[in-house]
Amino acid sequence: MRVLGIDTSCDETAAAVVARDGDGAPAIVSNVVRGQIDLHQAFGGVVPEIAARAHLSLLDRAILQALAEAECSVGDLDGIAVTGGPGLIGGLIVGLMTAKGMAAATDKPLIVVNHLEGHALTPRLTDDLAYPYLLLLVSGGHSQILTVAGLGRYHRLATTIDDALGEAFDKTAKLLGLGLPGGPNVERAAVRGDETRFDFPRPLSGQPSLNMSFSGLKTAVRAAAGELKEPNEQDIADICASFQAAVGDVIVDRCGRAMEIFMQTAGPIEKGTADRPALVAAGGVAANGVIRRRLDELCRDKDWRLVAPPPQLCTDNGAMIAWAGLERLERGERSPMDCAPRSRWPLDEASPTLVGFGKRGAKA
Repeated sequence: MRVLGIDTSCDETAAAVVARDGDGAPAIVSNVVRGQIDLHQAFGGVVPEIAARAHLSLLDRAILQALAEAECSVGDLDGIAVTGGPGLIGGLIVGLMTAKGMAAATDKPLIVVNHLEGHALTPRLTDDLAYPYLLLLVSGGHSQILTVAGLGRYHRLATTIDDALGEAFDKTAKLLGLGLPGGPNVERAAVRGDETRFDFPRPLSGQPSLNMSFSGLKTAVRAAAGELKEPNEQDIADICASFQAAVGDVIVDRCGRAMEIFMQTAGPIEKGTADRPALVAAGGVAANGVIRRRLDELCRDKDWRLVAPPPQLCTDNGAMIAWAGLERLERGERSPMDCAPRSRWPLDEASPTLVGFGKRGAKA
């Protein structure tokens, strides 16, 4: 079985082919990602209209390259998977209309995939991870902790009540003049910094709720930079290191409590699917080395297994969309041709709506 995956949810134009071999093992046959950082750099962030126009000019060539590297044609595919949301509506329209056109022209099944589900299922592609597992999903638009009990069976334990963590990284980078991509640039600067110099807040740490908040932390970074007036290179490094240390403490606190809840609710039969319960870190921020190290230490202390996909599969990519589509296609599913893109599309449809801004994956 071979499935083409297309992702145009934000500012990366991605196409990939994922397959199962004769033994049923998953494999990434090709994975093409064309970035747009140069187009958005002058604006300090992603401009939706520019992103959509870039997808229009890049997507056809990305698909052709993915098929060529996979040594297959459209006729060899078993299905075409595409991100239907959540994301920037202009980009979603480009990807979805392209996939619909290909599916209609070739009579191939169309599978519209939730972008968050792509992240949630990536460890099943890379590590053959069995259900259930605990998922920390952190990116530019989403900060959530969920239990993944099966395909389509997601329960949200926590989300952000304001900003997503990736947004906090990006705004910190912009404030300090580090440019795009914000998260990686903050991480690089922090390597030279002193994480104890600035005592930034750890929002909601120790609170009964598992929800997260990063707006206050972002404000504290702004205040520290403002007091320095003209921060030098070492000042910037110290701010970045202190910011990352605060983020790490918050993530460990929230995930540690979520792990306790998971062990109470997963059930003895489900726990028996693996030798140890697994915590998955997915989404663009999960590529951060400090966060991975802190989560690995947490898992070792609790005798858990940390599963973190390779960094290139944490950021937006077509392989995770192709894999999610393949899993749904194997279950006999296909999407109607009249399906519409959704800028907001929660994984857990039953979760209550939270008031705040960092909720693109929360219920609209």
